[in-house]
Amino acid sequence: MGKLSNIIPISDLRQDASNLLKQLRKSKEPLIITQRGRATAVMIGVDAYEKSEHEKELLLLLAKGEKEIEIGQGYDLDAVLAEADVLLSKESS
Repeated sequence: MGKLSNIIPISDLRQDASNLLKQLRKSKEPLIITQRGRATAVMIGVDAYEKSEHEKELLLLLAKGEKEIEIGQGYDLDAVLAEADVLLSKESS
């Protein structure tokens, strides 16, 4: 994660939500919301959220594969590559 320069108090969010959402879409950077001087929430755009969830899904699949290899289970390489192609095609659409 890069540096977090988009930190705003919740009062700014209340007063100018529409413009902050526009800024969020343009910058594609997370927006940290503070309450009483402490970070309490993070807002991210839908595209960033979907990308993050997709990456998490791929990492979970890789971890599952590692565990299966450790216990001697596995899949045919062609089947794995075909499934990877399907997942990657979802990412680009």
